Amino acid sequence: MSHLPQVSGEHVVRALKRIGFFIHHKKGSHFTLRHAVDKSKRTVVPVHKGKTLGKGLLLSIIKDAGLSVEEFKDLL
Repeated sequence: MSHLPQVSGEHVVRALKRIGFFIHHKKGSHFTLRHAVDKSKRTVVPVHKGKTLGKGLLLSIIKDAGLSVEEFKDLL
């Protein structure tokens, strides 16, 4: 497995938007993103200014998006 980058929620949202995800709604600091074509792909990304996402949470988001770690890193 490849090394995970340390990224903020903002960067994750931007990266997912590049592959067809859009912000479906948000509640507080949690953004729910859905894929425009494949409606079954959905993930929640917490966006806290100045904070990075934890390793486990980032892996979960990548898995929910249907990506590998390498594919995700290429989007950043």
